Amino acid sequence: MQQKLTFFKGLKDGIPICMGYLSVSFTFGMMASKGGLPLWVIQLISMTNLTSAGQFAGTALVLAGGAYLEVAVTTLVINLRYMLMSFSLSQKLDPEMPWWERALLAFGNTDEIFAVAMQQTGFVGGKYLLGLITLPYIGWATGTLLGATAFGALSASAASALNIAIYGMFVAIIVPPMRKLRPVLFTVCVSAAISCVFRFVPVLSKLSSGWVIILCATAASAWAAIRYPVEKEDA
Repeated sequence: MQQKLTFFKGLKDGIPICMGYLSVSFTFGMMASKGGLPLWVIQLISMTNLTSAGQFAGTALVLAGGAYLEVAVTTLVINLRYMLMSFSLSQKLDPEMPWWERALLAFGNTDEIFAVAMQQTGFVGGKYLLGLITLPYIGWATGTLLGATAFGALSASAASALNIAIYGMFVAIIVPPMRKLRPVLFTVCVSAAISCVFRFVPVLSKLSSGWVIILCATAASAWAAIRYPVEKEDA
């Protein structure tokens, strides 16, 4: 009974993420369809990739006729942050979870799913994580399909405005723990400060967004780990 409750709690927690993904993937579907990609290709991209920035950037390069190596390196750099999040989330997972289950569930480790999973008390089980991933995945695939089939119905300004939804969704996820936990608040502030350095310092501003995300996350996480160590029993 506990496993079912855990799974359905994951489904419930994934509803806001699903709604945000619907609007963002809708924009992706419109962009890819406008670029001339067949519907089945667009849908296949979204069903095998659960990344927003990497998916947009990779598809844009494909539409622009970029080389395979350029597409591969660009998406790798942008998506490197998932490696860091996976390392962190692996410490939060149930120790009894087998490696193959961890490997399968790693497919759905996005920014928002990672943030929600890390907020849970105690270890995160496979049932909960599966529930948390299910609706966002469906939302991402469904939004892509809707956008690809109706890209001509909305104006360019309306389609561009949909991109704001994912930022609002992420703010809604991170603000509650910031208000309750000072370590989270300070870590976010440190990360934002480092990001501003990379944005406004002339030499550092030339780095790609993917590398900036990696460096900011690494520096802020290292600072938080040293400043606010967590005892093993509180993991």
